[in-house]
Amino acid sequence: MMVDEVREHLEKVIIPFWKGLRDNEHGGYYGYMDYDLSIDKKAVKGCILNSRITWFFANAYLVLKDESLLNEARHGFEFMKNYCMDKENGGIYWSMKYDGTPEDTIKHTYNQAFAIYALSSYYDATKDEEALEMAYDLYHLIEDKCTDSVGYLEAFDKEFHEIDNDKLSENGVIAHKTMNTLLHVFEAYTELYRVTHDPKVKTKLEWILDMFADKVYNPELHRQEVFFDKNMNSIIDLHSYGHDIETAWLIDRGVEILGEKKYEDKLSPITKDLTNQIYQVAFDGESLNNECDKGIVNTSRIWWVQAETVIGFLNGYEKDPSRTEYLEAAKAEWNYIKEHLWDHREGSEWFWELDENKKPTSKKPIVEPWKCPYHNGRMCFEVIRRNQ
Repeated sequence: MMVDEVREHLEKVIIPFWKGLRDNEHGGYYGYMDYDLSIDKKAVKGCILNSRITWFFANAYLVLKDESLLNEARHGFEFMKNYCMDKENGGIYWSMKYDGTPEDTIKHTYNQAFAIYALSSYYDATKDEEALEMAYDLYHLIEDKCTDSVGYLEAFDKEFHEIDNDKLSENGVIAHKTMNTLLHVFEAYTELYRVTHDPKVKTKLEWILDMFADKVYNPELHRQEVFFDKNMNSIIDLHSYGHDIETAWLIDRGVEILGEKKYEDKLSPITKDLTNQIYQVAFDGESLNNECDKGIVNTSRIWWVQAETVIGFLNGYEKDPSRTEYLEAAKAEWNYIKEHLWDHREGSEWFWELDENKKPTSKKPIVEPWKCPYHNGRMCFEVIRRNQ
């Protein structure tokens, strides 16, 4: 069965690989492994990378109940707490040098959100009140310093003066606001609400859901818009297939945790539409295209997009069991991953990107500040949880 294969992949491939990236001398996890599987022990350590690794091991423990995983999560938490957090100005830095000194002191809302996500899961696994307190500090920081009357701002200097959002802009634009940051603030707040049931966090989740429904979702094009000006007007013709299938299941999960029928009624038609559109226009029967920029489809197979596709189609099938094609799509995507995207070389994990011939497109690294166990690890957790 697919769930058995996925569990085995988690236990025998993903978990051992990331355990092997642990830095016992300087803390956290090594920040770079090149295509040839050489670890650079003096590479930059991305704070997003370490937040995501901490989140991964906390959830791996919650799913598998292996104490060694809790030890790894604690190792990541200690690095976040002792090095990544700016104790003077608040917030989490963008990246650290290998020895834990600040490398890039930019504060990004997206990055603060992932720290909340990690700390909330770590709290769930350990009941460490210090972690929850840190999560709340970041929550209040986002709400106090990273918002305007329209939505969430993006990038700031060390002292929280707003700067250009070059880290989460691409495709030739500099975006004042992004769907991506909004999505991951929502994801982080969902996890914080799940472990606290704080009514103030619930109110913010409802506000974000309204924003997705009223500003981000484009009903005419059956997609989300991606990059926005300061007033949440779309500034580029871009369909991000991976983000749409990811958003569909993350919103469904958030609405379920929220438990408000009003929002289920408002968002469920949207998430079903996004899932259907991705199935119709981006899935080729075994894997998912990357995106469509101004009508031109990017056919690269990116590791995180494929992982989210498995969860997204499983979720779509669960929400509407008559759509059996979604279940078959999830199974086909998993087969594609295990046969092609999983790098079977000893000591490796997943390739970054494949071309249409199912070959690595270039010697992109196996680990770097964005390449982490968040998407593929979460795919494993969700497959296991949805079959329990």
